[in-house]
Order: sequence, then C-alpha cells, then structure tokens
Amino acid sequence: MFSPQTKLKLDKWIAHFLVVLMALMVLNVTWQVVSRYIFQNPSSFTDELSRYMLIWVGMLGAAYVAGKNEHLAIDILLTKLDEKAQDKLMILINACVFIFALVVMVIGGSNLVYLTFILEQKSAVLQIPLAYIYGIIPFSGLLVIYYQVVAIKFLATLKSAV
Repeated sequence: MFSPQTKLKLDKWIAHFLVVLMALMVLNVTWQVVSRYIFQNPSSFTDELSRYMLIWVGMLGAAYVAGKNEHLAIDILLTKLDEKAQDKLMILINACVFIFALVVMVIGGSNLVYLTFILEQKSAVLQIPLAYIYGIIPFSGLLVIYYQVVAIKFLATLKSAV
C-alpha cells in the first residue's frame, strides 16, 4: 500500500485528473468571456463553477506537489546540516506536515463537510450541495497524509540502511 509503485500510480492518476480539471476550467472561463463579450448575454453559472473548480485544483494540486516534495520550502538550515541530520530534520518536517494535514485538513475539513451537509447548504446558482465542493479538503488531507507516510517510511529505510 505504501510502496513506490502505488505512489507513482496515485501521482499519475492525480496528475491526469488535474489536467482534465484545468482543461474544463479553461473551457468554462472561455465560455464565460465569449458569452459576456460576444453574445452580450453572460452565462450565470460559469463564475460559480470556475470558483469551485479552482478550489478543487488548488487543494488537489497542493496534495500532489506535497507528494512530489516540490512545494515551496526555505532550505537554508537543511543545506547547512550533514546528511544524517538532514534525514532527521526531513522526518520531523514530514511529521509536522502529517499532523497539520490530519488536524486541519482531515478533521477540520470533515467537520466543515458535515456541517454544510447537515445544514443542507447549496451553492447559489448551481444548487450543488456545498458539502460536495468542500469534500475535497479532507480528501486532499488524506492524500497529504499518505504522501507523508511514504516519505517518512522512505527516509527511515535510508536511515536504517546506513
């Protein structure tokens, strides 16, 4: 389950999904511009749909980048340490990201989804339950947790091999 092959398959799936989502977002925004400026009849759903797609792209993209370990980082301290200390610091950083993803994204996001589901909140124009829109938050949190476990496991095997 936490093998490099499984991680690569998950990376590929998320990357393809993000590409499709971005393509749909571009088409949606293009239609918004065309309907507003060429047909002089702005589409009512495109603004809301593009906003929700942006939420999904942002959350899934953040999980994807965290899994690839390509997120923005200040590595001044990391570069000054020897290899053994770097591995220990990376395990600590991954553990902190794991805790953040668990507490804020999974638990907090699940509470948000639950609350919007119970209150039956719907989007203004599309009338989509907001719980479906916000469901990406705990899902992305679970992805981040998975990626952190894989990274910690990889670092721990490197450490034990030395």
